[in-house]
Formats: sequence, C-alpha cells, structure tokens
Amino acid sequence: MFSKLFRRKSKKETQSEVIDSGNVKAVVLSDLGNIRKNNEDMGMFFRIADENITREKGYLLIVADGMGGHQAGEVASKMAAEIISEEYFKQTGNGGIEKNLYRAFTVANKKIFELSSARKSLQGMGTTCTALVIAGDSVYYAHAGDSRGYFLKKNVITRITQDHTYVQELVNKGEITAKEADTHPKRNILTNAMGTKPDLRVDTGKCDLTFEKNDRLLLCSDGLYDYLSDEELAEILSKMPLQEAAEYMITESKKRGGHDNLTVVLAEKTEAIKETTTKETRDFVLPVTKEHDLP
Repeated sequence: MFSKLFRRKSKKETQSEVIDSGNVKAVVLSDLGNIRKNNEDMGMFFRIADENITREKGYLLIVADGMGGHQAGEVASKMAAEIISEEYFKQTGNGGIEKNLYRAFTVANKKIFELSSARKSLQGMGTTCTALVIAGDSVYYAHAGDSRGYFLKKNVITRITQDHTYVQELVNKGEITAKEADTHPKRNILTNAMGTKPDLRVDTGKCDLTFEKNDRLLLCSDGLYDYLSDEELAEILSKMPLQEAAEYMITESKKRGGHDNLTVVLAEKTEAIKETTTKETRDFVLPVTKEHDLP
C-alpha cells in the first residue's frame, strides 16, 4: 500500500513539518517539553497516494500520548498511530468512516495489550489516541483517553472530544464545573486508555460542523492544553498562520511550565492546490512495528 505519511516522533527537542495536500494544509509539531528526557507523543497526518482512495477515506490526523516508562510509552503511541493508519485505509467501504475508525482502534488496542502482556519490559504500557478524518467537507472522529480534538469555525472553537478522565466524570455528574476541572489536582487521571485492558471504550462520531475554507482543526496532547485555555487556543488559531500558531502554542506552553511532552497537529481548509513534493512528503510503504524495533 503506497501512502503519504506525515508524522513526527523524535527524541530531538523540537520537530516540525508542514504539508500542502489537495485543499488541506497541515502542520505537525512535537516537543520534549522542559522536563521529559524522551518523547512519548506521536503526531501524524496521513493520506493514501491513490486519489480514488483519498476521495473515499479522506485524510487522517492522529495524536497519541504514550505512557508506561522505560520507552514503553513510545512503543505504545507508535503502534497506535501505525496500526490505526494501516487498518483504517486497508478496509473497504463496509460500514462507513465511523465504523472503520472504530475497527482500527479496537485492532490497535488488542495488539498493544497483547504485546504489553507478553513482554515484561513493556508491561503496563498504554496510550491515549485521538484521530480525525477529513472527508470532503465532513469531519469524523475516534477517541480514547485525554488527548483532544478541536474545530475552529469563524473564530469560535468547539471541542470535538470529551476527556476520558476522573475529573470529566465529576463534571458529567454535576459535582464540579468545567472551569474547576481545568485546575483540578486530579485532572490527568485517566479512566480509559488504549492497550491497558482487553476491551477499549472508543468514542466515534461525525462533527455537526461543515469543514469549509479557512476552518481549522487542532489535535493536541494534554501537555499543551494544560497550559492553554480553549479561549486562548481560539485566539491563537484565529489570528496566526498555521505554522506560526503551532510554534506559538508550544513556546507559550513551555514558558508556563512544559511539564510534559507537547504535540500539536493542525489542519486548515484552503483553496484546492496542486500538491508540491518535498523531502518531508514522499511515497512509501507504511511501516509496521516489528519485534526487533521494540526495546
């Protein structure tokens, strides 16, 4: 399966790439933050080189935030991104985008959990994962954990996903407000993550908003939104070019603490353009994690 893959997973301090693809421009930027020694985040923008498949399956954006220590978190987030990409695009039109995303998430969960159970060095590993698919003027999502997806339209930001956290459950029960949740000391306690148990809760759906020219999508790990409110994210996305916005988000989050890895995937609807090939954007076979790649 020849594909266009645009992703970032590096131990270098900051890595960023930009791609113009059809009428969608995307930016992926990932940073270690101020404290972590390795990057357990994965950011990806992915498309199939075959235009017929692209029309059917669209563009895939993913952010995964691994956990587990001793490089296990890196393994989990990498597996999630690669398996979901492969599974989503190889499926035929049996059930539509939502069901195909759900199947891809469940396959990834099964494989990560099985490897974690089989390898002592990887026991306890897991990852959050949030994926968006842009198909024409529609946006679909699949989500597990507390990485987030946002939709910006006419300078108004809407949160696409709902965190799978202890604090979000308190909000849902009416025990605390959403504002209180933003600063709650237990706000990062997960109630759901990929690879940590045999069965996975996967939220899927189609956004009510139509993806039109100048609209923007944001995927990010909790290392970013812990320091930037939804209102601040809206202001940044509304006023800055895509690359500048991604860089500012990372820089500002680090100024405010940067306790975790920080990853941003941005996409913007633009005029249809002829794709330009760069060294960061190339055709190749989607890699699959093999035994010798693992710690």
